[in-house]
Amino acid sequence: MTDEYPALYKRLQKLSAKLARELRSPMSAFAQLNVATSSPGALDAKTKQLIALGIGITVRCEGCIAYHVHDAIRAGATRQEIFETIGVSIMMGGGPAVVYACQALEALDQFASSGLVPASPEVEKK
Repeated sequence: MTDEYPALYKRLQKLSAKLARELRSPMSAFAQLNVATSSPGALDAKTKQLIALGIGITVRCEGCIAYHVHDAIRAGATRQEIFETIGVSIMMGGGPAVVYACQALEALDQFASSGLVPASPEVEKK
């Protein structure tokens, strides 16, 4: 469990960029897939980030949690919306998801207080 989700987010961005330079075609395809699936359609970008966060929690992916908490906040998700996503993740993932839900909570609090992602009043700790 990381103690610093904003730092993990930044580190993963740098490593992903390095990987993209070394593995151009697959990483380019992945980037295109990310843009295509994250863009607003029938679901808005915020909802899509919340879905991705829920999946990240249930598959126990710490890096996914860092990315999608960050991106959900950036897309306008409120603290309550993130908590409801965490709740659904726990329902779907059981006990192991609780551990990663705790990590998502920690990531939420760290991003809200870091200034890395602009926080709306709903996102800040109450």
